[in-house]
Amino acid sequence: MPNTLDAATVHAWCEHALDALGVARETIDAINVYPVPDADTGTNLYLTVESAAQAVEAARAGDPTLAEATAAMAHGALLGARGNSGTILAQLLRGLADGTAAGGDLRSALDGAARLARAAVARPVEGTILSVATAAAQAAAKTPGDDADVARAACAEARAALAATPDRLPALAGAGVVDAGGYGLVVLLQALVTALTGERPTEPLPDRAATGGEVCAPGTRAPDGRPGAPGGPAFEVIYLLDAPAPAVEVLRRRLDVLGDSLVVVGGDELWHVHVHVDDAGAAVEAGIEAGRPHRVRITHLAGPAGGAGRPVVPDPVERAVVAVVPGEGLARLCTEAGAVAVTVRPEEPLGSGELAVVVREVHAREVVLLLGGPELRHTAAAAAQQVRAAGVRVAIIPARSPVQSLAALAVHAAERRFDEDVVAMTAAAGATRYAELAVAERRSWTTRGVCEAGAVLGMIDGDVAVIGDDLTACAHEVLDRMLAAGGELVTLVLGTGAPDGLSRLLRDRVRRAHLGVDVVSYAGHQPSPLLIGVE
Repeated sequence: MPNTLDAATVHAWCEHALDALGVARETIDAINVYPVPDADTGTNLYLTVESAAQAVEAARAGDPTLAEATAAMAHGALLGARGNSGTILAQLLRGLADGTAAGGDLRSALDGAARLARAAVARPVEGTILSVATAAAQAAAKTPGDDADVARAACAEARAALAATPDRLPALAGAGVVDAGGYGLVVLLQALVTALTGERPTEPLPDRAATGGEVCAPGTRAPDGRPGAPGGPAFEVIYLLDAPAPAVEVLRRRLDVLGDSLVVVGGDELWHVHVHVDDAGAAVEAGIEAGRPHRVRITHLAGPAGGAGRPVVPDPVERAVVAVVPGEGLARLCTEAGAVAVTVRPEEPLGSGELAVVVREVHAREVVLLLGGPELRHTAAAAAQQVRAAGVRVAIIPARSPVQSLAALAVHAAERRFDEDVVAMTAAAGATRYAELAVAERRSWTTRGVCEAGAVLGMIDGDVAVIGDDLTACAHEVLDRMLAAGGELVTLVLGTGAPDGLSRLLRDRVRRAHLGVDVVSYAGHQPSPLLIGVE
């Protein structure tokens, strides 16, 4: 095993951390009493690290340096950060990335990570993940030897700091537990030791205070009355924000007045904002004034109908459809058809843990997963495996295009037996030919020859069939080829780059050249200019 942190070790670290958090997730959720006792810290940390691991995996294709690998890890965590602890973890990883980019060793990188994370929290509290990170950095600074020795020392001191968190935070002492976020950080540091040395932890981490005690039930009042108890902020608001640094400083001050648990992390005009507030709209409006908020998530922390601060959990339904699609317009279509829609974007890959959370939250005994493309198959399979362990029956419809998902959704009938419904939806998807028009980002080889950057590609059933310079002309040719074999219904889904009037031109062409074929068109707002389905 390597004793020095390098790009390969970062990749191994991500894999070990994800595995370890998968095992520890339920324990971390169970001891989550601060700042909000909502039993999701383990899940949030898992989702954050999963996003980081995906980014590192994607960067491997370019044979990255250590600085590039840690930068990818930090960027992935920033995009996928969930909850208070996940947001702080993203900033810890950014500090680590900044340290390696500056040519520093693991000691200085851990020190920079702890300092940057503490600075990102509006009102730092001791006895939390921040205290554990500081203890790890201080131990690393005093330890001679290679990176493996430093990581061992940092992990050992972090473990001791974790055990001491109840002594520093009354909420933890009253509940008889250690800090959930700090527990997750120690799991990550143990994974770093494993990546550097091959050594695996032999003793379980402490999850209870030395004096014992009972864990607060999720959603009940924390012993010191902190948020999550009745009277605390009602919403958790999270969003990514494109904004310059001066505007973010103004945003911090405004959000600090609106609520608590404020953490703003990031840099280079991309930020991750986390805050607990009563007025979720005001928190989002503040982001709009600062820049461009996106990927907004608003979660109830307490509901009046839930009693004692517990969020309201709806009664389970028999069957639900979850559709993963690449545009807001497509998501709206799926929602109108009765599905729960999950919108994905190329720059924000969907993690299996995140998809599993969505499937759990529909509270259905049977779930049909509709995928918008083959690249989501492994993600969906991993998510389904997680949810099946909880007793939910899950089937995946292997659609290769969003237009196939729309066709499958059109024949969904909840009154049928589950297997019959899945077979009917799968058959409808398979009977729909699909095409996509896209613009080439770079010069490349295709099955139709060389295409230059900026060329229009017309792909039918996944293969390049047409290369041209004009999108409308290519769309006409693709549509004619698809209808040459017959068809009854053409579905057009227009994306963000579709020229004005394209839908009308294609509809007129079908009416003139293909009698008896119906045409429907939708604004999908997906990245590719046009999707075509022929049934």
